[in-house]
Amino acid sequence: MRSPVLPLTWHLARSSGRRGLQSQLLAAGAAAVGAFVLLVMIAACAGSGTRADRTAWRSPEPARDGTAVQALATTYVRHEPLTVVSLAQLPGRPPTPAPPGLAAFPRQGEMYVSPALAKLLDRLPARQLADRFPRVREYGTIGAAGLASPDELVAVVGRDPADPALSEAAADSASWFDEDQAARAVVAGFSSGKVSLFTAPDRTMALLGVVLLGMPVVVLAAAAGRLGAARREQRLAALRLAGATPRQILAMTALEAAAVGAAGALTGALAYLALLPVLARVPYGIGSWYTAELWVGLPWLAAVVAAVTVLITVSAVSMLRQVATSPLGVAQQADPRRTRWIRAAVFVAAMACVFRSTGGGELKPRQLLGLLVLFYGAFWLFGPWVVDRLGRIVGRFARRPATLLAARRLSDDPRGAWRTVSGLVLAGFAAGFFSVSQIGADAAQYRDQVAVITESGAQARHTAAEARAALARSGVTATVTVAGEDEFGNLLAGSPGLIVRISGGSGGTERLDTAVTALTPLVGVHAPYTRDYATAYERASIDRIGEVSTATLALSFLVATASAGLTAAANVLDRRRVYGLLRLAGTPLQVLDRARARETVLPLVVLAGGTTAMGVYGSYQLNKAVGATIDATGALQLAACVVVGALAMVAAIGAGRPLLRRVTADPARTTD
Repeated sequence: MRSPVLPLTWHLARSSGRRGLQSQLLAAGAAAVGAFVLLVMIAACAGSGTRADRTAWRSPEPARDGTAVQALATTYVRHEPLTVVSLAQLPGRPPTPAPPGLAAFPRQGEMYVSPALAKLLDRLPARQLADRFPRVREYGTIGAAGLASPDELVAVVGRDPADPALSEAAADSASWFDEDQAARAVVAGFSSGKVSLFTAPDRTMALLGVVLLGMPVVVLAAAAGRLGAARREQRLAALRLAGATPRQILAMTALEAAAVGAAGALTGALAYLALLPVLARVPYGIGSWYTAELWVGLPWLAAVVAAVTVLITVSAVSMLRQVATSPLGVAQQADPRRTRWIRAAVFVAAMACVFRSTGGGELKPRQLLGLLVLFYGAFWLFGPWVVDRLGRIVGRFARRPATLLAARRLSDDPRGAWRTVSGLVLAGFAAGFFSVSQIGADAAQYRDQVAVITESGAQARHTAAEARAALARSGVTATVTVAGEDEFGNLLAGSPGLIVRISGGSGGTERLDTAVTALTPLVGVHAPYTRDYATAYERASIDRIGEVSTATLALSFLVATASAGLTAAANVLDRRRVYGLLRLAGTPLQVLDRARARETVLPLVVLAGGTTAMGVYGSYQLNKAVGATIDATGALQLAACVVVGALAMVAAIGAGRPLLRRVTADPARTTD
């Protein structure tokens, strides 16, 4: 016998009317947004790993039977890092394979540059950049296989094995600033596993953003699955009373939700595919992306579509437990959904675990991410319990009709009220976390300075005269000072050499680049460096935190606002029968609108304050782990985030006001 589930599901979906179609379109739209954001987040993580792997060849890996000498150096132009890889084939040794992105191993006098560096060499005067390199007739081009980003500045220079830049002295760290920016070794190939300093933190920070954004996306998908829940419950309860089995009820709901979720998720996946070229232009870390780096592959694409579909389906089916067990109670709307104390106990245990784990010293990135997941899960369980108790307390002391209606709604359906505000509550954690994590290295005293390391103090005094002459020829006004080995309060940090202080005129960046270029020929081993070089290690992580914070805050508030507006609109549609009865009883529309607003504002104020405080604490622990301090301007940024969140919630609530007016326009018809 043919099952009636599929045709009956199709019939009920077609006959649901305009309001049913609105709920289905809203659910599909939410699924599309959720799938799109998930795919972008996965692409950022996978792409960060891929681009980091493409930089590993630049770090020289010592080999017992080496065939070439490789040296890594870093200089800066326009405050952007420029990676210089010097190579020389050793005589009498087998040929060395070509580095990634190069057609052949560079011979002496040959130079390969990245496309971005080639454009910069053409645009800037030679005295600001090109004079730092050997003069060549033409530049070769480094292909994408050897670059992490189209915007990356990289140069590969073929040199003589006896060149000072490849000497053993280049392997000796002249100062602690050289870490991961300068190295030298005899190599046999380019299979190093140590990625560039400027791409190493990308994946970890992207993963942090994924964790912080994951829960708002889950909230959005769950809200999509519950759209039209009250109408669906009433309809399926009637079918249950008419003789439908619990299995048939669940199957009908699962089919409808899966179809809507799959259609929306596929739309989001197609939007991701169509926008890949646009997404690749969004800068992160060292620059924009190669489009192929952001392609997650068909398995991940299918997995995200399936995950969003399953999440929406499970969310919809989970609402039907009472329909299957007590259809008469559902039809009469006589079973308030209470919460149990076990939620509070689990929350306390989870918070104790978080505080204990973060109070014992530095944490690894994976541990921090795990604690964030635990925190989100604990608050997801705890939120409905707080809403339930808040509704009871407010209902006991309410003096106005709107407040009493809001309190009754909070205590009758705490899970539904929590779902409306959960996205913004959890986004409050991201706001608190990132607003005070604007950390930075204190290097203001090194501004407009260039350091030149020499082998000894005597050489420094000899080089000082040459430096003054070279700077004068380049038109740079500067003061050249010889620093001793026991002076640690300058850019040399205890190394012998010169401190050049640029002064006078406008265009500080141009003058600084010109000074570095003029001083480069004076030293053969350690290139001159500026404040950018000295603070590179800290900035590599700090800049990523800032970029991830901006993106996470923007996306989390966007997703959370969409979730809140979606749920608020769905609640109006689901409760149109209740609103119609209240209107027939004489309740003014203004009172209903105020009650709808207060049932959202009350839990938002209470819970958002808690998550924001937890975000500040989490940021403090992260700053402590990297040895940095909190920026005082974070308080202002946090206030701005709170204002933005409040305005977003007001906008989400206000968007449902016309819908409330429409569904209560004819209360007698609405209550049928």
